[in-house]
Amino acid sequence: MTVTLSGLTHVVVAGAHCDDIAIGCGATLVALREQFPGLMVSAFVLTGGGTVREHEERAALAAFAPGVNATICELPDARTPAHWLSAKESLAGFKRSLATPPDLVIGPHAADAHQDHRLLAELLVTEFRTQPVWGYEILKYESDLPRVDTYVPVSAEIARSKSALILESYPSQNGHPWFDEEAFLGLLRVRGAQCNARYAEGFVVAKTVIEIGDTR
Repeated sequence: MTVTLSGLTHVVVAGAHCDDIAIGCGATLVALREQFPGLMVSAFVLTGGGTVREHEERAALAAFAPGVNATICELPDARTPAHWLSAKESLAGFKRSLATPPDLVIGPHAADAHQDHRLLAELLVTEFRTQPVWGYEILKYESDLPRVDTYVPVSAEIARSKSALILESYPSQNGHPWFDEEAFLGLLRVRGAQCNARYAEGFVVAKTVIEIGDTR
């Protein structure tokens, strides 16, 4: 089944770490911006504030979504569950700061093996209770790639642009075994094959409400 999005005006993208958004949904973000030129994008990141990673993230987000409004917090990397209240309050404050409610929220998926990703996924669905929340996947050392149920096909140009922008924007991550063009394009190609496309990003969507006609 293919569903066409329409009428999007505001999208929230969220990551536990600087680079999560770009890796998890960078191609989808570019595709959305192309389809909806006036789209407002608001970004929330739990960690990296006040470090070199914040500078990398702001430059990357501006490249993926020009005009993005980004909030980058200073919670400690790899230890956010121990700071649950700060994470919760930071996300709640971010939500209150939004000029308009988002039409779509994209963040990590709830079964991600990384504790920071998993915490943010759990908090997103409690703060954004009436919006669709898509969970992206991140290839890493842990064998935790999910069984995705939602696909966003993208052009070869967007797929390669995503990979190039990530590699260019986050020099601090060079040297990680998952941080290279083959890894990024490889997962895009696998998800593309699963939805009859060349390249695609995959998402886990926990709940979808379908309205047929006026139910009021």
